[in-house]
Amino acid sequence: MTPGRRSSTFTRLLRHGFTDASAAERLLDSAELAAVRDDPVLLEALGATADPDLALHGLVRLLEAQPGPTARRELLDTLIAAKPLRDRLLGVLGASAALADHLARHPRDWEALVTYEPRDLHPGVAEFERGLAEATDPVSLRVAYRRCLLSIAARDVCGTTDVAETAAELADLATATLRAALALAEAAAPGDAAACRLAVIAMGKCGGHELNYVSDVDVIFVGEAAEGADEAKALRSATKLASHMMRICSETTVEGSIWPVDANLRPEGRNGPLVRTLSSHLAYYQRWAKTWEFQALLKARPVAGDLDLGAEYVAALEPLVWKAAERDNFVADVQKMRRRVVENIPAAEIDRELKLGPGGLRDVEFAVQLLQLVHGRADASLRSGTTLDALQALAGGGYVGRADALQLDDAYRFLRSMEHRIQLYRLRRTHLVPEDEADLRRLGRSLGLRTEPVTELTREWKRHAGVVRRLHEKLFYRPLLDAVAQLAPGETRLSTEAARERLEALGYTDPAAALRHLEALASGVTRKAAIQRTLLPVLLGWFADSADPDAGLLNFRKVSDALGKTPWYLRLLRDEGAAAENLARVLSAGRLTPDLLMRAPEAVALLGDGDGGGLEPRGRGPLEQEILAAIGRADTAEDGVRAARGVRRRELFRTAAADIVDSYGTEANPAEADQGALVDRVGAAVSDLTAATLAGTLRAVVRDGWGDTLPTRFAMIGMGRFGGHELGYGSDADVIFVHEPQDGVDEREATDAANKVVAEMRRLLQVPSADPPLLIDTDLRPEGKSGPLVRTLKSYQAYYRRWSLVWESQALLRAEPVAGDTELGRRFIELIDPLRYPAEGLGEDAVREIRRLKARMESERLPRGADPKLHTKLGPGGLSDVEWTVQLLQLRHGWARPELRTTRTRQALAAAEAVGLLGAEEAATLDEAWVLATRVRNAVMLVRGRAGDTFPSESRQLAAVGRYLGYGDGHAGDMLDAYRRTARRARAVVEELFYGT
Repeated sequence: MTPGRRSSTFTRLLRHGFTDASAAERLLDSAELAAVRDDPVLLEALGATADPDLALHGLVRLLEAQPGPTARRELLDTLIAAKPLRDRLLGVLGASAALADHLARHPRDWEALVTYEPRDLHPGVAEFERGLAEATDPVSLRVAYRRCLLSIAARDVCGTTDVAETAAELADLATATLRAALALAEAAAPGDAAACRLAVIAMGKCGGHELNYVSDVDVIFVGEAAEGADEAKALRSATKLASHMMRICSETTVEGSIWPVDANLRPEGRNGPLVRTLSSHLAYYQRWAKTWEFQALLKARPVAGDLDLGAEYVAALEPLVWKAAERDNFVADVQKMRRRVVENIPAAEIDRELKLGPGGLRDVEFAVQLLQLVHGRADASLRSGTTLDALQALAGGGYVGRADALQLDDAYRFLRSMEHRIQLYRLRRTHLVPEDEADLRRLGRSLGLRTEPVTELTREWKRHAGVVRRLHEKLFYRPLLDAVAQLAPGETRLSTEAARERLEALGYTDPAAALRHLEALASGVTRKAAIQRTLLPVLLGWFADSADPDAGLLNFRKVSDALGKTPWYLRLLRDEGAAAENLARVLSAGRLTPDLLMRAPEAVALLGDGDGGGLEPRGRGPLEQEILAAIGRADTAEDGVRAARGVRRRELFRTAAADIVDSYGTEANPAEADQGALVDRVGAAVSDLTAATLAGTLRAVVRDGWGDTLPTRFAMIGMGRFGGHELGYGSDADVIFVHEPQDGVDEREATDAANKVVAEMRRLLQVPSADPPLLIDTDLRPEGKSGPLVRTLKSYQAYYRRWSLVWESQALLRAEPVAGDTELGRRFIELIDPLRYPAEGLGEDAVREIRRLKARMESERLPRGADPKLHTKLGPGGLSDVEWTVQLLQLRHGWARPELRTTRTRQALAAAEAVGLLGAEEAATLDEAWVLATRVRNAVMLVRGRAGDTFPSESRQLAAVGRYLGYGDGHAGDMLDAYRRTARRARAVVEELFYGT
């Protein structure tokens, strides 16, 4: 061959899409292609394939495998003369190395591609049964199966059939194969065949008439005794036949396997019997089946064996399938199943997962099936097992917007085409997009992307996946808006009844009211209504993810009515994805945050800031600075404290909103796993806010009554949870007041002034207004309610020296200055340190007294009728148990261990463990119980809008507490069990450490 000719051929090969032109030249120069090497028709045809190099290599192997020169010549002559064969054969060879291997092993099977009759274009089960008819054993069945598969692949790669038709043909071939395999099993055991009736029900993609090239074929078996036969023996015979049929298809032979037959969708899965009677199936689905099992039955289709029995099975179970949407937590169960699938994908594969990943095939299938189950109850036209047919029916009935359905149809077809071509190459079961450049190039070219195959393929794949990601959940919600909106002529509206069904399925208990809210928000032609129509499909989904969707939607309408005319509100929700999702969570999590927000709806702005920075709690310094500045601008104490309470309300909303968002998690950020961190953040934020509010109120009262200087130095000492930086949303401010007359001021005058300050502070902080009151609780002062409200430092000193009781020393463990004169506060702490950390620790009499007080409190203070095991404060293993145990350790050892000298329970517990006063396991048990009890109390306040120490009895409120704590719908019982278990373990530790038993 001359260099010039080589150069010319080399260039032509590159132009026709070959990547290894040198190897291609050698193959074209081989003896097998000598007769046609210069035929331009061959080169054009090779260049039209997905992988010209692969096609040429496969053709040479096929020619080499021919039994002789005559057969080789026949193949070449037919190839050059008959375009249909040329396109089919080379198309298959360029797309599938596995089918090229089959042709090399069975060199005359190329003849199956020669016929081009009209009936050959779309064969059905009967044609495939004829193609498999001569199979007499598992090996010959595999050969015949591959021959039929060859013709399906040829029509696919040439575009004779589209992706849906190809999937249907693959399902029909699977049906014919199951029938042939069952016939072989029956022939091997005629006695078993005579003893029973056995029906094979196809499930999954085979049942849905949308099978892949390589997929498990999901089946369920139904068996009955033949007339006159014993049922138990008949079921054993049916089980033998079913098992043998599965092995015939699944086992590896010299011709490989066909595909695994998977019967795990049967009742009880792999733990249940392989074959059941119809009555046994029916009993299981009536009593035990889970939501996903009814979803799976959407695709049930009798395919082999006793087809009459199969039809009876489908007819018996069909009514149950269409009642599945009436089950509690139906939508939540389906969506949870979808999320679980995504969570189980290895992180390294999720971006390449074509089927199960976000924006993948399963998203479309789940969305369509969800809608079918909701609306198929009343509309039999929706009851198709085929995804694309069902999607078309949903669009035709107005259950899905036509434009959305068209986009999803297009995306699904493209993604399924990718899946088919990926599997066709090696005939291996995979849903991962390849990473190798050559594989991506072949895949892109097989889909008609020829200019820049890899770049175009990646772009189209990501575009279609993005469409699915964007639409698959909105698909469920958007038609609800169309039901109340003005539609373009020709558009089909979701009926009011269908909208009601869908809202009920989502968990709305008053769908009529929900529809009214949607109409008020989204109807009309204004820009505001248009933005709402964009936002609401997503918001409805987030509301449905809560325990009270009705409240979420109602609250959203209230906020929108209040802020509808402000230019920034809807723009914030539309343009900052975090803001809309955060608002949905906050509005549907309970009563507290909506109540706080409704009093000043402009606080919605805090929910934006993209990365969540708007919800970061502010420290005490900035808060106090803002409150003092507002008081400085006010004309009166009333005005100043009103401003301070407004800041407090806004900051309570910020703290609660951040807590809810962190507890629920968002699409971008999972829920906070560290429950202790959540508790600490709330406790610190609310305590700082309370201290700043008290400091500002003190400034306002003093300025209004005495100008710049009060006649006595005055300090507030935080006690209890306030001093421990552990306040919850519903906590009062536990404080005691200490004062010291200014130089030259009479003590009585100073005491009167201090009492007036306290009285006025308490009044102003409780004046009825739109802002929540801040109650000051002084019951922990010396002598309790019987003692004076304020004392001088000297009076405290005298009292503690002469009269102090052990419970007061215990209460002082949490004492910390929070407002007022800093120096006076410091001196008060110096005064009480010897009391709360007594030298040499507590004596045994004092320890016995503390134990006696604790036992009396447990028996006397628990509310009548309350379940002690679920009382978070006074119940066994509750807050009191943990705190008294920790405080006893502090009283006994604080004098010698400075690490224990903290007002914070968790810090003291960690310090006690660090110095060896209790073991790591004991400390972890107490910490877990304390954190959980605190979280429950916070949840109760968020959900009910009022404080409480026990779980709510109303089911929706209980579910909302569970949602806050990380439990899904229907798992409130699990939450209560977990609380009891945690508290029980903590109580065992308390019995040992506190009571010494």
